[in-house]
Amino acid sequence: MQMPTTQLLFDGAVTGLVIGLLAIGIVLVHRSTRVINFAVANMGLVGSVLFALLVVRWNVPYWIALAIALVVGTAFGALVDLAVIRRLFQAPRVILVVATIGVAQLALTIVTGLPDLDDHASESYPVPWGGTWSPVDGLRISGAQLSVLVVVPLVAIGLGLFLSRTVLGRTVRAAAGNPELARLQGISPKAVSTAMWSVAGMVATLCLILISAQNESLTQITTLGPTTLVRALAAAVIARMASLWIALLAGVALGLLQSFVQFNWLDQPGLTDLVILGLVLAAVFWASRGRDTPTSSFSFAPKAAPIPERLRDLWWVRQLERAPLLALGVLALVLPLLVTQSSRQLLYTVILCYAICAASVTVLTGWAGQLSLGQMAFAGLGALTAAALHRGLEISVGGSTVALDALPFPVAVGIASLVTAALAAAVGAGALRVRGLMLAVSTFAFGIAAEQYLYRREVFQDPGARTASFPRDTAFGVDVTSQRAYYYLVLIVLAVVLAVVARLRRSGVGRTTIGVRDNPATAAAYTVGTTRVKLRAFALAGGIAGLGGSLLAGAVQNVPYADRYFLSADSLLVVSIVVIGGLGSVYGPVLGSLWVIGLPAFFPDNEIVPLLTSSLGLLVLLLYFPGGLVQIGYSARDGLLRLAERRLGPAPAAAPKIPAARALTRAVPRSREPLAPRRPVLATSEVRVRFGGLTAVDGVSLRVAPGEIVGLIGTNGAGKSTLMHAIGGFVPATGTVELLGKDISAAGPTARARAGLGRTFQTAALFPELTVRQTVQIALESRGRTGLLSTALHLPHTFTRERAQRAAADDLIGFLGLGRYADAFIADLSTGTRRIVELAGLLALDARLLCLDEPTAGVAQRETEAFGPLIQEIRRELDAAMLVIEHDMPLIMGISDRVYCLETGRVIAEGAPDVVRADPSVIASYLGTDERAISRSGGTPVSVQPTA
Repeated sequence: MQMPTTQLLFDGAVTGLVIGLLAIGIVLVHRSTRVINFAVANMGLVGSVLFALLVVRWNVPYWIALAIALVVGTAFGALVDLAVIRRLFQAPRVILVVATIGVAQLALTIVTGLPDLDDHASESYPVPWGGTWSPVDGLRISGAQLSVLVVVPLVAIGLGLFLSRTVLGRTVRAAAGNPELARLQGISPKAVSTAMWSVAGMVATLCLILISAQNESLTQITTLGPTTLVRALAAAVIARMASLWIALLAGVALGLLQSFVQFNWLDQPGLTDLVILGLVLAAVFWASRGRDTPTSSFSFAPKAAPIPERLRDLWWVRQLERAPLLALGVLALVLPLLVTQSSRQLLYTVILCYAICAASVTVLTGWAGQLSLGQMAFAGLGALTAAALHRGLEISVGGSTVALDALPFPVAVGIASLVTAALAAAVGAGALRVRGLMLAVSTFAFGIAAEQYLYRREVFQDPGARTASFPRDTAFGVDVTSQRAYYYLVLIVLAVVLAVVARLRRSGVGRTTIGVRDNPATAAAYTVGTTRVKLRAFALAGGIAGLGGSLLAGAVQNVPYADRYFLSADSLLVVSIVVIGGLGSVYGPVLGSLWVIGLPAFFPDNEIVPLLTSSLGLLVLLLYFPGGLVQIGYSARDGLLRLAERRLGPAPAAAPKIPAARALTRAVPRSREPLAPRRPVLATSEVRVRFGGLTAVDGVSLRVAPGEIVGLIGTNGAGKSTLMHAIGGFVPATGTVELLGKDISAAGPTARARAGLGRTFQTAALFPELTVRQTVQIALESRGRTGLLSTALHLPHTFTRERAQRAAADDLIGFLGLGRYADAFIADLSTGTRRIVELAGLLALDARLLCLDEPTAGVAQRETEAFGPLIQEIRRELDAAMLVIEHDMPLIMGISDRVYCLETGRVIAEGAPDVVRADPSVIASYLGTDERAISRSGGTPVSVQPTA
């Protein structure tokens, strides 16, 4: 390896400065809104094109035109926030990332509406000063490069001073660090967001002007490719989306790296992108360390209201959802018989293939909450692998060549799908500990690396050519060389994929995947392994993408990776397909593919259709129809059901409930090992939890005996919840934790839950986008996991198991009086009802130790009075011990056998409730001297009546 020339290093550093400035724009937006802005480059298009028009076409002086362009760029950033980001402010961050893709398309649409510069194509992009300088031998500095050297450091210094020295800058930092506290201090997160998007618009405009000046061509203003964007994203991730200076330096380093790689490996185009992919994967892994990402509900996923029980006997209601699907299926069957042109049949096949690829995004983004912007890269690699296997391979092993015979078409496609499944799991593994935003960067970088480097490997090419042919012959004994026959093959595969995906969604596989997406902590407390579930989603999505890509290549009988399909733009396209169809819906990919791929082909001369089917259409749909086309269908269905209910008249009185004791006996197993005599269920010794220099729990030792209810009291900030987190394995801690006589100190939350530790949380968030029954069924997974392969194959025993699990969930729901909420979504329930659903989950776990963190927080007083008898009843039925954190003193003193009181992370008193209540240190620390505060409430216990 050799060092590049001085000129190449200088050019790389200049390019890196602009990349770093773009990265600063990404960091600024992320710090204020936790959104990764994929429109950061295109946001500058409007101002940079306007700047060229003002100077070149309308002869406006350079500096006046620059000021106008920067103002316009700033205004465009503010407009994006006010019109898009603010309307979606409460949406999941993944949805906002998708919205930024639409914003990028919006900028392109605006630019195409501006006057063109074709009459001035021979002129150069405006620069403040011309000429070149040679300060040392072998180095030439152009006017455009000098602009970068002057402007970028000044802007970076100015932004740094702005954030650290001004009131608005400090406000930005406060809002980003703790939005809730900032809101309490009168700081509006939305106003901060508007300010940062405005600054990002200005930075993006400046970057585009600097880049266009270096390109020198007026016709290349809008051609800033995804390679520049991925480098800016890489620099921002290396800076952990936090430091402006690290982002700038990382951009410079990437520019120098590009010069070094290109100088030494000029014959390996795209190698820089592969190296950057490795850096992004490492940076994503590092950026996730110690970072907690907020849980956000996927409220934009289409949801169907439950069918009222009394309407389920009507035949037309039972067929209401099947009828549109049946009609669509009949149309798909007869369409190739009515339209005989091969070109049209090819189009229909391509639509089906894109629907299959989009189904992978449904699984990964709609269910798992991980946004992938590289699914078509997996599809492309699947297509290339299938083509190579179908052609036959020669592989060098240990100096000898091993020839692999050509595989039949369907076998090659199947193996390619397995290969892409494994590859997707490997790429996604780096983002296991974070939500979908970081995975979006990883997969986007993977897509660019695949497009620029991996696709061009010789192993994938035909011998002596730069193409990959994929001729089809027979599949399962059927000749599929004709376009119509191949269409029907792909249609069958699509039907199978949709059937498998629908079956998985209704099973424990789909429920646990959504549960991990919505609330990984509660999922772990329900014995669900979050890592295993995420890897399963990555692999399943990658396999489906590889299958769709292979079939797409078979449709055109080659792998056109250089000019169409399998490019980074196609990955964004399949995201649009899924969101337009309905995020998370099984049938959304079909509707979205018909809309995005089909409409432009069906109406080629219509000027409005391309706008509706582009990312701009995606943006409009997110703003006004966030549930997609499927949600529009659900709304029509719900309207018909309401009409049917009104025609039936008032609902009859509810039927009597199953006796509680009988219901619980059926739902909770009784065969478990007896506890050893005189051995505590829980014993902790010298447990300590530190957060940096703060000691939250300081050497706590406690014991919970079999069948005992132990209360944990103390002021806010005393360390009670942190101690319970340490016992559950949710925070790093020192000391020992023993459960049922076994040391579980080194075990994770899932392993501790499987060992018999049940846990509720202070917020009672559960799984907002699942129903009550589905939530309880997730907890019931602790009694036996739903198998992915057996469920996908529709094996008979999986249906039997699903019915048994549903019956057990209904029994638990009935026991706690939640029957009328069984099909209600958790997000629609009151806090009190969610608390009772939490208890249903603990009953399903059949845990030996129940850790309840403020079970009455946010609950009405009447319901609080009912919790005491209910908790004691559950203790008797499960024969379980309990550790309870509670601020309601009459409740905790009334149900506890013993009580511990904590202050600043230490135990200051322990013993019987009366003893602790009278302890002077407890009175001084927590209870105070007002006896009324100690003995308030009480009353006759009442039965629990959940409220919606």
